[in-house]
Amino acid sequence: MRLAYQYRLRPTKQQIATFESWLELCRRQYNYRLAERFNWWEQNRCDIDRCSLEVCHIPQLKDKPNYYSQKRDLTNTKALLPDYKDIPSHTLQDVVARVEKTFDRWLKGDINSKKSGWRSLWQRRKGRGGEYVTIDRRSTRGN
Repeated sequence: MRLAYQYRLRPTKQQIATFESWLELCRRQYNYRLAERFNWWEQNRCDIDRCSLEVCHIPQLKDKPNYYSQKRDLTNTKALLPDYKDIPSHTLQDVVARVEKTFDRWLKGDINSKKSGWRSLWQRRKGRGGEYVTIDRRSTRGN
C-alpha cells in the first residue's frame, strides 16, 4: 500500500534560481542555528572535576536554545532579513528540526558514549534536498 506520492517537478529556470537561493539561505540558517547551540555548549559547560569551586567561578547558566526557542526566533529573522520572507515558514521550521536532531545526536554520542567530535556544518555540496510541503497548482502547471 502506498501512503505517499512523490512527484518529479520540471521547474523553469526562474524556479530553479529561486530554489537555489532558498537552499543557500537554508544552509546559512542551519549553520547559524547549529553554531548558536555549540556556543551555548561551550559557554555553559564547566569541568567541575578539574577545578576547585573556591578558585573557579561558575558563571550563570544561559538558556539553552531548543527547537521552540529557535522556531520563535524565525519571526525575527524574517523581520530583519528580507530575503527570508520569500521562503515558506515550514521549510525554515524543518531546518530548525534538522538542527535539533543533529545536536541531540552529537550530545548523545556513539555506542560507547564517546562524542564524535564537532559536527560538520552544512556545506554546499551536502544537503541538496529539502521539503516543500505546500506546492500550489501554478508550480506544477505544464509538468
